[in-house]
Amino acid sequence: MIRTFFLGGIIFLCGLWGPSVMAQTVWLDELDLSVATQGYGAPGKNKTVDGRPLTIAGNVFQRGFGTHAESSLFIDLGGKATEFSALVGVDDEMKGQNPAVEFEIYADDKKLWSSGIMRLGNQPKPVTVSLVGVKKLELVVTDGGNGPYYDHADWVNAKFETNGAITFKTFNPVATEPYILTPAAPAKPRINAASVFGVRPGSPFLFRIPATGDRPMVFSATNLPEGLQLDAHTGIITGKIAQKSTYHVMLTAKNKKGKDTKKFRIECGDEIALTPPMGWNSWNCFGHEVSADKVKRAADALIKSGLVNYGWTYINIDDSWQYNRKDSAAGIKFRDENGYIIPNKKFPDMEGLSDYIHSNGLKMGIYSSPGPWTCGGCVGSYGYEKQDAESYARWGVDYLKHDWCSYGGVINGLPQNDPNKVPSLAFEGGGDPEKGVRPFRIMGDYLRQQPRDIVYALCQYGMGDVWKWGGSVGGQLWRTTHDITDTWSSISNIALAQDKAAPWAKPGNWNDPDMLVIGVVGWGNAHASRLKPDEQYLHLSLWSIFSAPLLIGCDLEKLDAFTLNLLTNNEVIAVNQDALGKQGTCMQTIGELRIYVKELEDGSKAVAFANFGRDKVKLSYADFVRLGIKGKQVVRDLWRQKDIAKINTANSKLAIDVPVHGVQYYKFSSVK
Repeated sequence: MIRTFFLGGIIFLCGLWGPSVMAQTVWLDELDLSVATQGYGAPGKNKTVDGRPLTIAGNVFQRGFGTHAESSLFIDLGGKATEFSALVGVDDEMKGQNPAVEFEIYADDKKLWSSGIMRLGNQPKPVTVSLVGVKKLELVVTDGGNGPYYDHADWVNAKFETNGAITFKTFNPVATEPYILTPAAPAKPRINAASVFGVRPGSPFLFRIPATGDRPMVFSATNLPEGLQLDAHTGIITGKIAQKSTYHVMLTAKNKKGKDTKKFRIECGDEIALTPPMGWNSWNCFGHEVSADKVKRAADALIKSGLVNYGWTYINIDDSWQYNRKDSAAGIKFRDENGYIIPNKKFPDMEGLSDYIHSNGLKMGIYSSPGPWTCGGCVGSYGYEKQDAESYARWGVDYLKHDWCSYGGVINGLPQNDPNKVPSLAFEGGGDPEKGVRPFRIMGDYLRQQPRDIVYALCQYGMGDVWKWGGSVGGQLWRTTHDITDTWSSISNIALAQDKAAPWAKPGNWNDPDMLVIGVVGWGNAHASRLKPDEQYLHLSLWSIFSAPLLIGCDLEKLDAFTLNLLTNNEVIAVNQDALGKQGTCMQTIGELRIYVKELEDGSKAVAFANFGRDKVKLSYADFVRLGIKGKQVVRDLWRQKDIAKINTANSKLAIDVPVHGVQYYKFSSVK
């Protein structure tokens, strides 16, 4: 005989085998959503990312999870759920924008369901999946292919049917405790400079010898070319070189503990940026709140923190040094009578700011758009490229980031001859083989006519395979991707897409997977990077092996010990700055493990074992031939800066132990 009774809202059946727990409903919004990772804002419990009611295509919902791509939430089911159901869609609060997302469900690391691309206004899409036997569930929202902009996404009426469980634990599978691997720099001098530097004849030369060690320190250089001078106390080399040639210089740094020397090759010719630029950019920490004072403080912090002693050089001002389009209502003039741009009130003296930065041996960068407006609605360069290039040179600018932004709105000409008819964000036509290239060539030609070297960074988001033509328009680097965010989905998706551009990387021509998202980021919403420590090690390791430009995006006045550890590993930086200039690529895939290899000038190879999976990878690796590594090798751990093994690739194995979303970063050097 079987009897039914109720206890605590749970239905029990009693029979020959005793009590048996029956169906129970657990709502997603009853779980801890705070552990979710997402591209913007905080996870919303029964509300959107912006704190509004959950609304999809005019339908308002009382229950659900409001998030932003790229988003991930892990749930430990332990085999106690039978079904998950929900409605999904893009939230209406993004009206006027063009968000696109895709919802995905993973059960025990296998994709169970996907929504397909969803856009603003699409009706909520239902999903019901069986979870019988599933131990781990992941709810994911990815970018829909047009960048993670305004991608506010909702899981509504989301619930689990269970066989008795009344709640589930949410978690993040990646370790959260920071740990420091980079050893402290020795007291004895150590020169951390790249071995090559490019400059054009007659251009101002500025190079600060990066060296760690106790101060005071005295610098010297033998065989400096005529026209250059070295300040022995600061290590700053200035002047001009008149003749094209290759100059072989020996740098020396000396203090009470000893001295260090380094061979340094100056290439005076047509190419600059012979190694990837390294420095800082204002956008990810200050956004529109940037000012001359904050830029000066960033320069001071670069020096005070010691980052300058590792080769971090550029101080780049991103968007919002110009007046904004909305300022026209107040009658503000954007340009003078000759068309030269007028910086806004936060930047009253660009030349003075440049002088301040240069006096510290650093370089100044600036930002604009080939369209009439920047992404943030500030004044762009459309129709005034010549005047802007001349202004940059007069101010002493060393680097220009030129951002596509509004140019799609003028790709066929200025509508009604009125810039106000052009939206600030108009990305149409960027892949056109002629029209998409033209605006970057115009500015590139004017920059080359200036009496100083200005590194030209094309921010074109990879449209039209920019890596194939970026160098031909005078560019030294070009974005290969949409904007990066401090989420695992963003980092992993960008990293996995870099190989296609690798053949075009070389000295003076660099693929740019966007800025570093470590430290305190998020203007208007300052927060520590959402990337877990292992993810940050992977991020730095892969940007190193990709020969990527290294631009710090965090607040330099809020550097913690862990972030400094990431940014001051001279051996990791040296791989990035290697003079051969060859971009590393994935040479082997084992499940979710990707093995990247980069050839170095001295014949050694940097190898990154990168784990993109949700589970730890542990194996004995022996397939060295696949990586182009042969014979006897010394294996060095670049983060820990110590040799870990001597192997013969013919008969040896190397123990590989890579954490979830982590990396083992090694250098293999032949033993003769």
